[in-house]
Parts: sequence; structure tokens; C-alpha cells
Amino acid sequence: MATSSPNVPGADLGTLRAALESGGLQQVQRLVHSLEPFDIAHLIESLPPAERKIVWDIVADEHEGDILVELNDEVRARLIELMDADEVVAATEGMELDDLADIVVDLPEAVTRQVVYSLSEQNRQRLEHVLSYPEDSAGGLMNPDTLSVRSNVSLEVVLRYLRMLESVPDTLDALFVVDRDNRYTGSLYILRLITREPQLNVADVMDPDVTPIHCDMHATDVARHFQDRDLVSAPVVDDSGRLLGNITIDDVVDVIQDQADHDVLSMAGLDEEDDMLAPVFTSAQRRAVWLGVNLATAFLAAAVVAIFKPTLEKVVILAVLMPIVASMGGIAGSQTLTLMIRGLALGIVQDSNARWLLFKELAVGFLNGLIWAAVVALVTMVFFSAWNWKVGAVIGAALAINLMTAAVAGFIIPLALRRLKIDPALAGTVILTTVTDVVGFVAFLGLGTIYLT
Repeated sequence: MATSSPNVPGADLGTLRAALESGGLQQVQRLVHSLEPFDIAHLIESLPPAERKIVWDIVADEHEGDILVELNDEVRARLIELMDADEVVAATEGMELDDLADIVVDLPEAVTRQVVYSLSEQNRQRLEHVLSYPEDSAGGLMNPDTLSVRSNVSLEVVLRYLRMLESVPDTLDALFVVDRDNRYTGSLYILRLITREPQLNVADVMDPDVTPIHCDMHATDVARHFQDRDLVSAPVVDDSGRLLGNITIDDVVDVIQDQADHDVLSMAGLDEEDDMLAPVFTSAQRRAVWLGVNLATAFLAAAVVAIFKPTLEKVVILAVLMPIVASMGGIAGSQTLTLMIRGLALGIVQDSNARWLLFKELAVGFLNGLIWAAVVALVTMVFFSAWNWKVGAVIGAALAINLMTAAVAGFIIPLALRRLKIDPALAGTVILTTVTDVVGFVAFLGLGTIYLT
């Protein structure tokens, strides 16, 4: 999915809202028609649902397809519901196949059939091929409409071939060289094509060392492949090395943006494709599930505290200090968890260095545990001197235990979740908070029961 531009001036949205509220549809129309499709998409995403319909009705028919490509998935699906089948077919006409694949999945089945049947037989087969791959794979990202040449033809022939084409992609930086079985053998960069002698053959100037991307490679690995090699485009191949299509940098930028949104929002149980301005009931329903999960873990922590109720009744000061231990453990664990999730996403954390990283995080937890246990113990004795040194020693020891536990949990949880094929960014925080709360309370109240009662 393409991501709309975040750089639309705020004045445009303010002016548009003012015009909508005043009923000045001519002013709204002038403003909408003066913007590029990605700017219009951003404005639509920023409007409440009722006002979106007004703006969408104003959009020029020839721009509808370009705007749909730029929209958030949920917003796009809602707008498509407002369109009849013929309007959808017209909007998708001439759309690049990789963009069309993103939109087709949001269409009703009957409309999908109409869109597919409106394509040529060749494009229909190409679209079906793209749709056969997972959306977050190289096959799902690729554009099957790619340019390829043979290695035994001259550069002059290639140039004539390009001049005969009605259009070429804006991001075209290379042609892909294939053999007679359509197996990829190298890349012919446009710069070399236009600067070398036209009598030379493609084989003389092509780069055979450009590594193709396998169609099953995950989208995040594709983005890393582009980043590591500073690519603008890359060929996509199957198991036998046959050229299937290509991925360009604009697709990769979308992947990086989506991944960044996912990492931030999933920690709160939210989906990056959720509509921020969705109706109240819809948003409340989504968030209720995650709140319920958190409530269950909170009851677990409360049950642990209830076990030590007699201790809390005798030593009330423990109830006052108890949140410190849980809070410090949660923060320390979140630091390790965040680093681990990022390391896994970037491929830095591997089986070969996992043990070293575990001992490193354990050492960091131990060192921080000693430092902050001493600080907390000292502060506790100063402010609650009536309890002499025992309360300070108890909270200091509990804090040291919880910080070390947090380091280990922050390391192990994302690895375990990944093995279970569960997104660590989605479930890791809840599990970690539960562990640090339970261990912190047990350590603090348990030591309090032993030494202060």
C-alpha cells in the first residue's frame, strides 16, 4: 500500500474544513482540484467520514484511481463502498498491476470480477500471479510488468526497442537481462546503456553481480536488501531463477513506513491500517479487546498482591513503596524488549550471537540493579527512617531482583514469540509487564514478609 504525503500544509485542511462548514462547495472544489492525488488522499484521511464523502464526490474521475492507491486500506475500503461497479472499473483502468493488486483485495467479489475481466488476458494472468503471493512478500510487492532483454543483442537494438514503447516507468534505472528460458542473468543499467558504444552487446556492459530477490522473501527483508545495496530497483525471481517482475524503491519506502507504523502502534494493540477517524463504536470495539487482555494480566498481579494481604496490613509502608519496584522493572524490561524487537527486525539478532546478547543484557540488568537498588534503599531510609535500614534493604534487594528478571524477560520474550509466529511488538509488552509486576511484587512482599513481620 502506498502511504499518503504527511507534508500537506495545515492551512489546506483548515481552509477545507471552514469551506465545508460554511457550505462553500465551490471553494472546496477549487481547493481539491488544485492538489496532487497524494495530497488529496492525505486530506481525505484527515476528515471525519461524513465530510470525506463530500470531498470524494468532488474529486475528478481521472484522479480517483491515483487517490485510492495512496489511501489507508480502511479508508479506501469505505470509499469503495460508495462507488458503483462501473466507477471502480473506470478508476482502476491503466493502473500499474502492483497497485491494482493492493486495491482488488478490498473490492466486493462481484466488482473484483468486473475489474479482472476488464484487463487484457496477459495482464489478467499477471495480476492473478501477483495475488497468489502473500501481501507482505516480494511476490506480493512486485510489479510483473517489467522490461527485459537478451544478452546477445546490441545496445543500439535496445535503444530502438525503448523508443518504440509508449511509456516507461518513472523509476526505471535498469533493464533485466534474461536467457531464452526467461532466467535472470544480470542487469543493464540505463546509464551504461546511453553512455557506452551502441555497437556493443548487452553482455559486454551488463552487471551480472546484481543479486535478484526471491519471490518468497519477506517484505522487511526486501527493504533491508534495498538499504544494504542502495538499490533503486531489483528483479524478482522464482526457485528456478526465472524473472517474475521487479520491485522499485517507491514500493520499499511504503514497506518501511508501514513497518515503522506497525512497530509503534502494535505495542498499544492497534493496527497501522486502522482509520484514525473511524466511528466511535468501531474504534471502541477494537480497543476493548486489548484493554480486556491488559485487565486480565492486572487481575493476575492483583491476585499476587492479595496473597500478602496480612503483611500489608502489618507493614503499611510496603503498600506505599510497592509501585516503585514494579515501575522500575517495567521500564528496564521495555528497554531490552525494544532493542530486541528492533534487532530481530533488522536481522542483527541471530542464533550465533543470542547467548552473548543474553549475558550482556543480564550484566546490564545486574549493574543497574546494584546502582538503583542502592539509590532507592538510601532514599527510602531517609524518608522512612522510623523503619531503620530494613525497609531500605528489602526494597533495594527486590529492585535488584526485578531489574535482572526484566533484562532476561525482555530478551527471551520476543525470541519465544517469534518462534510461536506471534508478533513480538504486539504481545511482548503485555507479557513483559505481567512478568515484571508479578516478580517485583513477589520479591518485595515476600522479602517484607520474611524480614519485617
